[in-house]
Amino acid sequence: MRILHRREGRRGAGALAAAVAWLAAVLACCAPLPARAEALAGVPEVRSAFVSLVGGVYQLNAEIHYPATEETAAALRDGVTLAYDLDLTVTRERRYWMDAQVVAVALSRELSYHSVSERYVVRDIPSTGEERSFATLDEALADLGKVQGWPIMVVAQAPPGDCQVNLRAMVRRGRLTDALRVLMFWSDDWQLESEWYTWSLPR
Repeated sequence: MRILHRREGRRGAGALAAAVAWLAAVLACCAPLPARAEALAGVPEVRSAFVSLVGGVYQLNAEIHYPATEETAAALRDGVTLAYDLDLTVTRERRYWMDAQVVAVALSRELSYHSVSERYVVRDIPSTGEERSFATLDEALADLGKVQGWPIMVVAQAPPGDCQVNLRAMVRRGRLTDALRVLMFWSDDWQLESEWYTWSLPR
């Protein structure tokens, strides 16, 4: 009876080892794609930002640095669409409690690569039908990094007292081709965020 148990144990161990080896081989074949998807771009940086009051409307002007990497260019050529988001909040300072949120808005745009024309295409989300195309990735990222005259709220929304404007830039994976969606069905969504950039709301 003991010999029989040893043989069964050896068979079980052999089957387990074979299953582990098969799983490792499958993951090794598929690993490059998720690795690329998780390193599509460097961390963005808000380099400058200010709000101006024009005709009773607060408008944002900002400069965002989105690093261009070979991983980003390769992923775009493979059919991955990247989304570039700006999150902005205006908060009112309260002395003995958490700051009160006055307004929260978001600006979303996406970047893709058109293989036929070999150009990088920037479009707004939701789409307005307007597209801007660029010959290089650097040019496309420079366009994404410029924000001029984006309305965030009207002056009537600003409460009395000191208010802070908080801006954050984000890069996340957007739409995938059908082929990539099948291959990457197990991978989690990812995103890269800048630090919050904060300044006082002008009056």
